[in-house]
Amino acid sequence: MSKMTIYHNPACGTSRNTLEMIRNSGTEPAVILYLETPPACEELAKLIADMGITARQLLRKNVEPYEQLGLAEDIFTDEQLMSFMLQHPILINRPIVVTPLGTRLCRPSEVVLDILPDLQKGAFTKEDGEQVVNQDGKKIK
Repeated sequence: MSKMTIYHNPACGTSRNTLEMIRNSGTEPAVILYLETPPACEELAKLIADMGITARQLLRKNVEPYEQLGLAEDIFTDEQLMSFMLQHPILINRPIVVTPLGTRLCRPSEVVLDILPDLQKGAFTKEDGEQVVNQDGKKIK
């Protein structure tokens, strides 16, 4: 079994679908409920760097703190944006998955299939009814 981590929000359908695809590959990941246990600043910076994105690209925009803090304005440094994310973890987009093959923001959830070391063990259908893995464990599309 390979070591994997998911930064998870159980209230989010995309996050739930991603977790179930990891489990469908035969792996039980470490689940970090990041709203309750946000990453440390260094850990957040490493995740962003490993994903090859900017702090702004990790910001969740449709949540209250985004508007309240005026984050739509492009006047903040990555360090400032990360500070806001640590103060308000709801601003961190999810789910983030770390596997031996890479770190990704899994939106849409099937992005996780690109970084899972093990194939899917069977078909997988997302909560909305979209089938993303066929009965042979192969990605559809």
